[in-house]
Amino acid sequence: MRLVLFDLDNTLLSGDSDFEWAQYLIERGVLDREVYEARNQHFYDQYRAGTLDIHEFLDFQLKPLSRHPRAVLEAWHRDYLERKVRPMIRCKALELVARHRGDTCAIVTATNSFVTAPIAREFGVPHLIATEPEEAGGEFTGRVAGVPCFREGKVARLEQWLAARGETLAAYGESRFYSDSLNDLPLLTRVTHPVAVDPDATLRTHAERHGWPIISLN
Repeated sequence: MRLVLFDLDNTLLSGDSDFEWAQYLIERGVLDREVYEARNQHFYDQYRAGTLDIHEFLDFQLKPLSRHPRAVLEAWHRDYLERKVRPMIRCKALELVARHRGDTCAIVTATNSFVTAPIAREFGVPHLIATEPEEAGGEFTGRVAGVPCFREGKVARLEQWLAARGETLAAYGESRFYSDSLNDLPLLTRVTHPVAVDPDATLRTHAERHGWPIISLN
C-alpha cells in the first residue's frame, strides 16, 4: 500500500488559496481594504517565515465566515474559484496527481475546508485533511473545530484520519508527502519519502542536507 499526501498552497497551487480568499473578499468590498489588506499580508509573511501564530490567524480568517449566510458564502466561493484558483492550478501539478491514481491520496492543508474542499475536487484528490471551521445549524461560528491542521497539527490530524479508517502511517509500506514549506517539516520527517516542491530556503537547505528529492511544478 502507498499513501500519498499533498500540501496545497504553493505546492499543487502556484499561490496561496488562503491569502487569495481574503484578497477576494477585500476586492468584493466584503472586508475593509484598509483594515484587512495589511493584516492579510502580515499573516502571510509570518507563515513564510515560520513564525505564524495559527490561532491568531484563524481568528482573522474564520470570523468573516460567521458574518454571512452559508448560501452567500458558497456563491462567492464559486466566483473565487474561477477568478483566483483556476489561474493557480499548474499543469505539472495535475500530472503529478494523475501519476498517483491508484494510491491512497489526500491533500493535507492548513487552509480551512470551506476554502479547500472545492479545490481538492478540482484536482480529483478524494480525501482532504484541513483545518475545520466550527459550524452550528449549518452556519459557521467563526471559530475553529478541533486541532488546526498546521505544523505538528498536520501530523495529529493525519493520525486521526488514519485511525478513523482503521489504519496507521506505519501500516503503509510507502508514504509520500509533497510540500514547499518549512512549516511542514514535522510531517515531512514522518513519511518514508518526503519530497520538497519548489521549496522555501529553509526547506531547501534541509532537503539538500538529508538527500530528499527536490522537484519543481512551475
